Amino acid sequence: MKGIIVIAEAGVNHNGDIDLAKQLIDVAAEAGADVIKFQTFIADRLATRHAPKAEYQYHGTRSRETQHDMLHRLELTSEMHQILIDHCGKRNLEFLSTGFDTESVDMLVAMGIDRIKIPSGEITNLPYLRHVGQLGKPVILSTGMATLDEIGRALEVLDTSGTPREYLTVLHCNTAYPTPMEDVNLHALSTIKKTFGVKVGYSDHTVGIEVPVAAVALGASIIEKHFTLDRLLPGPDHRASLEPGELAAMVSAIRNIEMALGNGIKKPSPSETDNKAIVRKSLVAARPIRAGEKYTKDNVTVKRPGTGISPMCWDDVMELSAPRDLQPDDFIEL
Repeated sequence: MKGIIVIAEAGVNHNGDIDLAKQLIDVAAEAGADVIKFQTFIADRLATRHAPKAEYQYHGTRSRETQHDMLHRLELTSEMHQILIDHCGKRNLEFLSTGFDTESVDMLVAMGIDRIKIPSGEITNLPYLRHVGQLGKPVILSTGMATLDEIGRALEVLDTSGTPREYLTVLHCNTAYPTPMEDVNLHALSTIKKTFGVKVGYSDHTVGIEVPVAAVALGASIIEKHFTLDRLLPGPDHRASLEPGELAAMVSAIRNIEMALGNGIKKPSPSETDNKAIVRKSLVAARPIRAGEKYTKDNVTVKRPGTGISPMCWDDVMELSAPRDLQPDDFIEL
């Protein structure tokens, strides 16, 4: 896969409904995303029965339920995973899912998933990182809540366990849903890239599409963004997600910025070639000049079009004389 990879993050916005999950795949495909990502976990392995929910998770969920109860409702079975993988194949969309524990990672690998996504919460999970590293597959590492030292330690574990640096892409991320603009800190992309020599991307939780588009301009090779069919649906992540039209608009904007970035070589583009002669200027006669008369600043001036002698040759021309009679606005001749 070339260019900027756009991951449409379905996450748990399927609400445990396989038909809703398939609709999300359709929306992601129609929006032009490269990948759709879900989340793979078993509640009993992910959270204790008394673990509280994050503040944002209280909105759109049952207020009295624990995080464990909420997660249990949002689990996807292995059979559901296969249905979604098959549906992605029909829509020419890469299926990806975040495995939140080693058993979930192994299940995804057994089902043919070639890329592993490590969520922000596991960046300090040493046994998990070692397990993922031993698989030697391409890894996308989210870094929400992490310090630079924690990122470095996680990369070291993955590297020494068997996943080389060239297989790693580190996503700058903020885990607040939604993320306040003053907390985005997009310049961290260049800090991570410069410090660790890895590919970088951005996992966005802001409202709107301008921040992920800006991240592309700053060098992000992967953009990940939550989306939903409807922000009013019940569930923990819907309110901080894009709706279908917004997802399509984001993908379109990213593709435009990707084209606009170009190759970095400064030269005239094909679209502006015709403008060169029209906009640039030439040396022309400012008044009648007789044959043999020396060119001076009084009888030579600079005007459009740029099809004659370039004004950059001014000094050289001032040492010469007119080969024939010239009228005002005639091109200077040598």
